[in-house]
Amino acid sequence: MFAKTAMELARAIRERQLGIEELARYYLDRIARADGPDGLNTVAEVNEELLEEARRMDARTANRSGALFGLPLLVKDNIDVAGLHTTAGSLALADNLAVRDARVVANMRRNGALILGKTNMTEFANYTGQDMPGGYSSRGGQVRHAYDRDKNPSGSSSGSAVAVSVGLCAAALGTDTSFSIVGCATENGVTGLKPAYGSLSQQGIVPIAHTFDSAGPITRDLSDALLIYSGMRDTAIRPVQPMRPESIHLAVNVFRRDQVSDAQQARYEVLLDALKADGVHVTEVTHAAPMHYKDICRCEFRNDLESYLGSAGAGLRSLREIVGYYEARPEQMMKYGIAYLRDALDKASGQRDDPVYLEALEERHQLRERLLESLRGVDACLMTGPTNIMHYIGFPSLALRLGMDTDGTPRGMILYGPDGRRLFGAALTIERYVAPVIPPVL
Repeated sequence: MFAKTAMELARAIRERQLGIEELARYYLDRIARADGPDGLNTVAEVNEELLEEARRMDARTANRSGALFGLPLLVKDNIDVAGLHTTAGSLALADNLAVRDARVVANMRRNGALILGKTNMTEFANYTGQDMPGGYSSRGGQVRHAYDRDKNPSGSSSGSAVAVSVGLCAAALGTDTSFSIVGCATENGVTGLKPAYGSLSQQGIVPIAHTFDSAGPITRDLSDALLIYSGMRDTAIRPVQPMRPESIHLAVNVFRRDQVSDAQQARYEVLLDALKADGVHVTEVTHAAPMHYKDICRCEFRNDLESYLGSAGAGLRSLREIVGYYEARPEQMMKYGIAYLRDALDKASGQRDDPVYLEALEERHQLRERLLESLRGVDACLMTGPTNIMHYIGFPSLALRLGMDTDGTPRGMILYGPDGRRLFGAALTIERYVAPVIPPVL
């Protein structure tokens, strides 16, 4: 079953060729063999009601038509799942037992999804200390890369990405403020999707900054990502078809291209040559890194976090209390410092009225308008050098697999664009041109 996509598994369940309990037990067995503190350490908590829920779903004779019906999914540990803990990887929130689902989880359940459990992540979605490695948290420990146990698995949706890479679930949910889904996906040989700003509800998710945050799927391929994304929404998306190559206009963002390895640039060139040979129109643009990303995060974090805590089950209700918890336990909690937490407490009002914040929002608006103009008629833009411009202005972005590196680990690429449907249609076609990724050994 490891080789099957989520769409193939959903079809087999609908046609009663595969039992839901059978599939759930398959994933539990893989988790028992490969995960845990001495293994990949991706799963933070398993749904104890999983098999009972699976049996009830198997017994249904009606109401089996949900697009995600019977699919066991893992959910990042900063997204509320009723009856499970939401800690954002921090022992400071270890008592936060969710009493209701985040809206994206409720939507997935409405579409038939089965929640397998929660995944470990980088603590507070990598908004804790400056030197914290991807996948590390005080609650969960260190998530390990499935291809190379000594390699940084990237973050902050580390557990979700690694779990999908090694087949511990049908698909997983992550969250992304700046590369926490799409960047993490490129390092683990999977596909990730960060929808356009405002496409998904942020209710019931431990935040960094509402201007940049979004939940999104991590899957085997893009068709699976669109399936899960549609199920996370209040209303399903209309089916997306691959575009004809000759109708695709692909822009290549060359900003900081020289900071990428020669091997990765060669992979891009092989892909672009193949696309151009089949009629894809390719142009170059320069979209630089924005200036005020950190200012917006600093000024939104405290207010957004305390808004979440106000209706959560955690004993700590404020950023000041959380910082105090860390500082009272330095050996346990401050292995990598708390520079980001401290910065948000000391250097922002917490009311989102800071002049630098208001100026940054205006700069963001103007920058968005300029980029919309620069991408007029463009379906997708390939990022070839480091910039988080797409996250800053709220464009949808996605990560596709690109092939294997010489060190035996997978490589990926990131596409973004001004319009989600056009981006998805172009990416479904581009995905056909990429080199295969070899699955990791369990």
